[in-house]
Amino acid sequence: MSATPSGPGPSRMRSWWGWGHVDAHPDDAECVAMGALLPGTLARPLPIPRVADLAIGSPAVTAPLSLAHLVSADPDVRAAHAMGKAYRDVVRALRGRPGRIPDLVARPTDDQDVVDLLDWAGEQGVAVVPFGGGSSVVGGVEYRGDAHRAVLCLDLTSMDRVLEIDTAGRSARIQAGALGPVLEGQLRPHGLTLRHFPQSFEFSTLGGWLATRAGGHYATGRTHIDDFVQSMNVVTPAGVSTSWRLPASGAGPSPDRLFLGSEGALGVITEAWMRLQERPEHKASTSVAFADFHQALDAVRAVAQSDLAPANCRLLDPGEALLSGASHDGSAVLVLGFESATAPVDDRLAAALAMAHAHGGRGGTMTANRAKTADSVVGAWRSAFLRMPYLRDGLARMGAVVETFETAATWDRIPALIDAVRTEVGAAAVKATGHPATVNCRLTHVYPDGAAPYFTVAVAGRPGDEIEVWDDIKAVAGDVLHRHRATITHHHAVGRDHRPSYDLQRPEPFAKVLRAAKEALDPHHILNPGVLID
Repeated sequence: MSATPSGPGPSRMRSWWGWGHVDAHPDDAECVAMGALLPGTLARPLPIPRVADLAIGSPAVTAPLSLAHLVSADPDVRAAHAMGKAYRDVVRALRGRPGRIPDLVARPTDDQDVVDLLDWAGEQGVAVVPFGGGSSVVGGVEYRGDAHRAVLCLDLTSMDRVLEIDTAGRSARIQAGALGPVLEGQLRPHGLTLRHFPQSFEFSTLGGWLATRAGGHYATGRTHIDDFVQSMNVVTPAGVSTSWRLPASGAGPSPDRLFLGSEGALGVITEAWMRLQERPEHKASTSVAFADFHQALDAVRAVAQSDLAPANCRLLDPGEALLSGASHDGSAVLVLGFESATAPVDDRLAAALAMAHAHGGRGGTMTANRAKTADSVVGAWRSAFLRMPYLRDGLARMGAVVETFETAATWDRIPALIDAVRTEVGAAAVKATGHPATVNCRLTHVYPDGAAPYFTVAVAGRPGDEIEVWDDIKAVAGDVLHRHRATITHHHAVGRDHRPSYDLQRPEPFAKVLRAAKEALDPHHILNPGVLID
């Protein structure tokens, strides 16, 4: 089985084809047990794919001697950088159809290496796909098409150091290739944290978070990576853009905003000054059950519009609560959590519980003026949250279509949006497969003016046509979101999979600006072709 090392520390191997670590994947027996829960799945799991079985040709180009020490043409390395970790990526690997595999993989160690690689690629007409942890679920780190003679994957994970820490200003200059654990490990001795923990935390990088405007684990307050940016350094084919490090500025449009969310199409983010926080010392969490999901939505809105700012305010619908083991009686479950570096949080949790109870919630008890943590519910949810991508891959081996998509909309649209997705996407899944389908929902992030619903779709697929089935379902989902004026993505980025919906969502004058920026910064059109703009 081919895999890639997971980084520093005790050696664990990362899967080249699926999520995370090889030793955490479900075994064949667990795959069969999961498949039994979805009528119509395969009798036995598809075999784990091997790089040796792929048709990987010789590279179409050779790097010059001056860059050879940065570049690899090893088939295992190239296969591991061919795509992200979306459901359709996993299935393509399982079916032996991973798409176009990069000709070369480069690992620069500093800005000059990036400059030299981009100069060479521009001269040779080689497409360059920036790559961090490779956890994209929207086709953001693969090359599609044949407009370029060769493809170079630019893996930034060798640029992974915290270069400078300003303890007085609670900020740090960090290289973009730092994976989540690597980054936090260098901040921990200083009592500081970036406090950005997406589900992909182990397997994604600071640069990837910035390039995709990633959302973190926390449900309110500072949750998008945008909120932590002080300044950025970006290498483009037209030159290096380095913004000033400032706490705030009103000097025209922000240069950082141009590159945040640009997904490597305008430049390669190589480092950034990031705002840090003290590590939390006070924590409390509990859960509240609701018999009525719409009452639960009202409760969440009340909490979001208060000044309580919970770290966690996740609402699981009955199906999601059952799937995660948080509820077995048909209840929706609200998971609440508070934390602080400076003061106890019990009073804030008590106030949030009072709001939830006022809207029909039950449970979430308080004892002796301290929060009683609902370990069985909160713990079950947390374990399921971290385990879910592995289970998805196991179900994919059973021929199931299991994938997620997320969005955000204003509160006035949320109830109808959720109902429409459940109904129409569920019907599309049944139509595409002939099998019963499940569509679950949870709110991952909440704001005073709206929320971010996150949907999970599960259905037995058509053997050999799983990708086509998912594409059909995803097209219906995109139509529902557009009709309800909900964004095509809240925190997973646009990539290539969301391009049709993104083209409809963005204003045309802004599209013209993006095209002009692309032309100015990337005149040879080598940077991540097909992402955001043509």
